[in-house]
Amino acid sequence: MTRAVVVGSGPNGLAAAVTLAASGIDVTVLEAAERIGGGTRTSELTLPGLLHDECSAAHPLAVENGFTERFDLAAHGLTWRWAEVEYSHPLDGGRGAAALRSVEETAAGLGADGRAWRSLFGWLTDHFDRIAPAVTQPMTKLPRHPLAMARFGAQAGLPAAVLLQRLRTVEGRALLAGTIAHALRPFNTLFSAAVGVTLGTAAHRYGWPVAEGGSRAITDAMASLLRSHGGRIETGVEVTSLDELDRPDVVLFDTAPEAAARIAGDRIPPRVARALRRYRHGPATFKVEFAVREGIPWTHEPTRRAGTVHVSGDAREVATVERQIWRGEMPERPYVLLCQQYLADPTRSRGDLHPIYAYAHVPTGWTGDATAAIEAQIERYAPGFRERIEARDVRTVAQTVAYNRNFVGGDTITGANDARQMIARPRPALDPYALGADGLFLCSAATPPGAGAHGMCGYNAANSALRRLAA
Repeated sequence: MTRAVVVGSGPNGLAAAVTLAASGIDVTVLEAAERIGGGTRTSELTLPGLLHDECSAAHPLAVENGFTERFDLAAHGLTWRWAEVEYSHPLDGGRGAAALRSVEETAAGLGADGRAWRSLFGWLTDHFDRIAPAVTQPMTKLPRHPLAMARFGAQAGLPAAVLLQRLRTVEGRALLAGTIAHALRPFNTLFSAAVGVTLGTAAHRYGWPVAEGGSRAITDAMASLLRSHGGRIETGVEVTSLDELDRPDVVLFDTAPEAAARIAGDRIPPRVARALRRYRHGPATFKVEFAVREGIPWTHEPTRRAGTVHVSGDAREVATVERQIWRGEMPERPYVLLCQQYLADPTRSRGDLHPIYAYAHVPTGWTGDATAAIEAQIERYAPGFRERIEARDVRTVAQTVAYNRNFVGGDTITGANDARQMIARPRPALDPYALGADGLFLCSAATPPGAGAHGMCGYNAANSALRRLAA
């Protein structure tokens, strides 16, 4: 019987393991930590009874994709929940903008920018079911709907600064800029609009849901599915060399590229090893979890109903701080991504005490403390916020690295979204998952389509392995 080992139990490692096990392969997942899940873990980080997601929070591309269409995670306990407002962007003076599931309702709330918003997201949303399969595959693969993909690429390939010029109001530009900033890239670079266009379209087509009971529910469902196909998971097992394994036919690495190169050693060609070690990581995140009594008193009313909130001034301010962190400078007012998952999933709260998820974009390897800056940014748009804080849990950049060594330098999206790595990650290759040696594959978020608890990196890598085994 063909045997496979998956090193790492993040959502991509588990998706790869499920895909292989469902094809009749004997699969073992080895996890160095005592708990599985990688970036999809949930814990009571502040006060008993409050459930906090430790890394991934909202999941725009996880609802409908190749992996979730093939495997029924709902049958293994996963339930998605949506807030009334998908995401919002508060501004000074109680102003702001909000994205709803409906393109039309969102456009109606943007006044003079309504027509531009419809033009940007209306057609893409209507055709996203044709576009999404290509978006979640390597760019070297020919899309099934090339015309739809070309229209998507005409906007996604632009510098964000150019795309923002289509909007005229402060509110409209801020709403788009907050989504674009998920890429952690300067706004004047090619393809810097891609992540924003993708996530913005996904919000209108699928929403930005959360998993009921916390992101760990994704992990639990995948683990249950794996075991139903005969797969095994072992925790507390750190793999430092392939020599430690009992000669499996296939090894998939749910790790950072350089870690895969280190473990594989001389089993992979030197040119591949060099490419993996040259892989670029991006800026870091500094995370604070809050226990907040009665929620956050946002002055922008729709933000009180938003699952995700982008906390960072107008579009010009967002662009400025993203450029600063890319240069290694810590801004005084950082971009803060905040999630109010309890609005969609009340099981995470305890009475009128609610868990709040927040992280700031900071330079890679940054050694400072951004707690006060994060609180100041929230207080800026929600006066009285600090008075409602009952407890907090802080995760510095160094603690983020210790939490998951795939997050090199605190890079929680496992790779810089620069133009080269948007097109060819982790290296230029027709098959970006294969490591140039029989049976060795990379399946982490350093491979297409990149970060997110969607499982598609692992699913794609496992299918690459299956094709080679059948050859």
